[in-house]
Amino acid sequence: MQIDLAVQNVTKTFKDFVAVDNVSFEVPDGQFFSILGPSGCGKTTLLRMIAGLTEPSSGDIEIRGNSMLGIPPNKRPVNLIFQHLALFPMMNVGQNIAFGLKRRGEGKSIIQEKVTTILERVDLAGFAEKKIDQLSGGQKQRVAIARCLVLEPAVLLLDEPLGALDLKLREQMKVELKKLQAKVGTTFVYITHDQSEALVMSDHVAVMNKGVFEQIDSPQNLYNDPKTPFVAQFVGDNNAWRGIVRNSEGDIAEVKTSEGNLFRTKLSESLRAGDAVDLFLRPEAMLIKPDPSLSNLNRFEVIVKDILFDGANSRLLAHPLDADTELLIALPQTRQFDYIRKEDKVEIGWSEQSGICFAKDRGI
Repeated sequence: MQIDLAVQNVTKTFKDFVAVDNVSFEVPDGQFFSILGPSGCGKTTLLRMIAGLTEPSSGDIEIRGNSMLGIPPNKRPVNLIFQHLALFPMMNVGQNIAFGLKRRGEGKSIIQEKVTTILERVDLAGFAEKKIDQLSGGQKQRVAIARCLVLEPAVLLLDEPLGALDLKLREQMKVELKKLQAKVGTTFVYITHDQSEALVMSDHVAVMNKGVFEQIDSPQNLYNDPKTPFVAQFVGDNNAWRGIVRNSEGDIAEVKTSEGNLFRTKLSESLRAGDAVDLFLRPEAMLIKPDPSLSNLNRFEVIVKDILFDGANSRLLAHPLDADTELLIALPQTRQFDYIRKEDKVEIGWSEQSGICFAKDRGI
């Protein structure tokens, strides 16, 4: 398997500030790889180093086995797309896409052939003569990608390219980008702070925090099996409790929360009685009014404070009895609980395999 991009022990410092701290990863040929993290975590700095716009303080960056240290941006086999697409408004679609080929000095007939071919690959056949202001936001996005892909880069770098789109178009373009990448087969390295974008589109995702990678994994594993408290909180929605381990056996512990609940839950690591922990639980793991015959459930009561209607993603906002902790509880799409109202008292249950505990001293 060919490795298109290899980042090896890369660090970037700005005076006393470490923006990227000894990061290493590899991206195989044809993969959609995302770097997910909050603003200021170092992801854009890392992307700029791959593109050649910033030099690393230490470490190496290889593209298809060749070190890029000291190689200027225009000599690297990568292209970069920003949130602001920087299409030329005075040029039509075909001219925008042909721009880089002309600068390379390629012949007119070859340019025409390449432009026609790439427009077909991004589902914009026949758009060559259209003006940029005649295009929708999604079409402009595809023109920007086509302008890069026509240059046949080893890696296409995308820095939050959907950030300027409205919500509905952004949702649509997540699917479009995934389909497009699979169709063209070019390796994509995608930067985002939006966990939904990363989970929907990517083969693998690196979750970045304070200059380091907390976990590199498939979207499914990041969601279902987070390795750190930060990943558990940042990827998807989670309810959280602080507590103390009462006892543990294997990978299951009995945890007493700061509110007095006693829960049995899965451990992420070996912990002992008396250890302080953070317990995380997904909203969809919480069963509303579970069948009394179901055994081995953690059960407790909550007061419904609000009903957050959002179609298939509707939730209850609730507090445990005699506590101020806010809990999100997923509402099933069956509408069987449509009768629930604010201030109702409701029993909740969840399986010990659904939660996960981390030692509190690891921080979040």
